[in-house]
Amino acid sequence: MDARNKIELLAPARNAEVGKEAIWHGADAVYIGGPKFGARAAAGNSLADIADLCSVAHTYYAKVYVTLNTILTDSELLEAEKLLKQLYEAGADGLIVQDFGITQLDLPPIALHASTQMDTRTPEKTKFLQDVGFQQVVIARESSLEQIRAIAKATTVRLEAFVHGALCVSYSGQCYLSCALTGRSANRGTCAQLCRLPYKLTDADGHCYSTGKHLLSLRDMNLSASLSELLAAGVSSLKIEGRLKDVEYVKNVTAYYRQTLDAILGSDKPYQRTSSGRSSYTFVPDLEKSFNRGFTDYFFHQRNKNITSFDSPKSQGEPLGKVRAVGKNYIDVDTPKSMNNGDGLCFVNVAGQLEGIKVNRVEGRRVFPLTMPKLNVGVTLRRNLDAAFEKLLSKPSADRKISVRITVDQCDGGFSLTAVDEDGVSVFLPVECEYQKAKNEAMAVDTLKQQLAKTGNTVFVVDEVGVKMEEPCFVPSSIIAGWRRQLVGLLLEEREHVRRHDDAIFPHTTTNYVASELDFRANAYNKKAVDFYLQHGVKSVEPAFETGKVSDEVELMLCKHCIRYSMGACTKTEGARTLPGQLFLVDPNNNRLRLEFDCKNCQMKVMGRMQK
Repeated sequence: MDARNKIELLAPARNAEVGKEAIWHGADAVYIGGPKFGARAAAGNSLADIADLCSVAHTYYAKVYVTLNTILTDSELLEAEKLLKQLYEAGADGLIVQDFGITQLDLPPIALHASTQMDTRTPEKTKFLQDVGFQQVVIARESSLEQIRAIAKATTVRLEAFVHGALCVSYSGQCYLSCALTGRSANRGTCAQLCRLPYKLTDADGHCYSTGKHLLSLRDMNLSASLSELLAAGVSSLKIEGRLKDVEYVKNVTAYYRQTLDAILGSDKPYQRTSSGRSSYTFVPDLEKSFNRGFTDYFFHQRNKNITSFDSPKSQGEPLGKVRAVGKNYIDVDTPKSMNNGDGLCFVNVAGQLEGIKVNRVEGRRVFPLTMPKLNVGVTLRRNLDAAFEKLLSKPSADRKISVRITVDQCDGGFSLTAVDEDGVSVFLPVECEYQKAKNEAMAVDTLKQQLAKTGNTVFVVDEVGVKMEEPCFVPSSIIAGWRRQLVGLLLEEREHVRRHDDAIFPHTTTNYVASELDFRANAYNKKAVDFYLQHGVKSVEPAFETGKVSDEVELMLCKHCIRYSMGACTKTEGARTLPGQLFLVDPNNNRLRLEFDCKNCQMKVMGRMQK
């Protein structure tokens, strides 16, 4: 089978417990931060926790990828090399990396995945990463369907694409705003998320065209309706963003995408899951009930204005309905949905800001807020906290089982039992047993079937028990239960024995890089990264922005999001709103950032310099 037809649902894990829930709720793989060097410094995990997560994941043939996707200093390389080996020994199936210097270390035989921080948006860059040894490549979130098809056509490497979650307004790996203004580098895992702040939009003379709006804040990605297109285009790993998200978010979003994806995999298509087991849930997955800033398919189909969350970077949740009446201490809501005590509602107030309402009590369609807000009839309400839904998710909410068929054959002196699971893994258990003639032959057979089908809290579910007995006999339930425990134990051992280990040796090729001269945006922060580029045909490499050696005004962000376009002032659009040619963003600390508009390539640049 074509490697790209083996489809993987990849879920985030803030910690090992969240990772386990992602597996139980249907993920084929999870990605998690290690003890150090992950792009989410606040989401690190111990080696013991990662080993524990690997043990659970591998039971279902699911995988665990560890993020080491920051750029490293020369002094950190030795520690990183040691950590790489420890992660391999802990059972990690792959490492997600950004720094090319890592490829120059003494690596264990583990697959390397090219992080989204590597800014891969062209067939040429993807082909290079494939040729130098990366086994999976994350393509830029800004990629359109046509661009993904072009990348897939030019390569054979497995392609990973984000399908859900928060969007960085800058191309990943190409954002230096946080580092420039706060010293906290996104490429070092400590992004200050300045893109979620409110900004003023001014001209060179300080005249203001917008104030109080979050002009760099985007909605959240949602490609759940486009999974078939993604698979047909050549994507094999569907990635959910969210290594800082809580467990309820991961449960709900993973379950939703699992069900959506299974409907596709169950059709007459050449696709196959990469892990085992089927999940059942105590709730109905609903994407709008988890944190979201409103949804967008971003640039997947075409450029559109519906990609921003200018009013607020906070969660807006699900549409609820309009305000029908307002009393002294209550609000009547015109909604078909039931509401609950403890719900969180929100609306955009007259100042254009998102305002929250905490529901104290509900009587039918009437809510009594904890504090009464100022709002008018006709205002649209959304629910960003469904108390009843969250309560369901706070408890055990999924069970994942691997299907098994058991057959029992009567033989001289006892029985032979065979178990075969959904992956074709089989075990054989001969047992000695003194025959006792059954008083009720049908009941004896039924008892044997019922007892062998009781897999209880194990990872297995028995779909079928076949019994072949020429002379039905009675076997005590306690003895059958012992056989079942032995059979399950043998099957678990055999599954681990035959589990595929994708050990990979990273080759050292001399394939030429896609450019011969590189500036600070190559993110070469250590000598080994520079050596990598030089070995691959690059003539000159500037130091990384994080070295502090870049003092001029430079491109701090490269965005496919364009403020002009989103504000109806695109210069390519006839009859568009007119804005000055020179525009600036001013943040709450009065830092002024110049905007450049590359209209030919439909891109916006945020210009600035490193603050002392």
